[in-house]
Amino acid sequence: MAYYGVEPWGEERADLRMGILASTMANLWSSKTSRPSKPKDFMPDFGAHEKQSVAVMQHRLRVYAAAAGIPIIDNTKKTGI
Repeated sequence: MAYYGVEPWGEERADLRMGILASTMANLWSSKTSRPSKPKDFMPDFGAHEKQSVAVMQHRLRVYAAAAGIPIIDNTKKTGI
């Protein structure tokens, strides 16, 4: 724990490093009149997750599959799910 306090590691730290890089590049190429980017602007926010029912998840997967042209095979009657 002491070492982590000095040198944090993990996905959150990796997101911060990439956020710093992305904001630096965005600020380099942006106009002088635009708002400067911050690392947080490029970091994913996994804070509040919405609770989803199985029916909602199935519906979303069917929509994604249809958009991608993937045929859907319904095996729920065979497996009892």
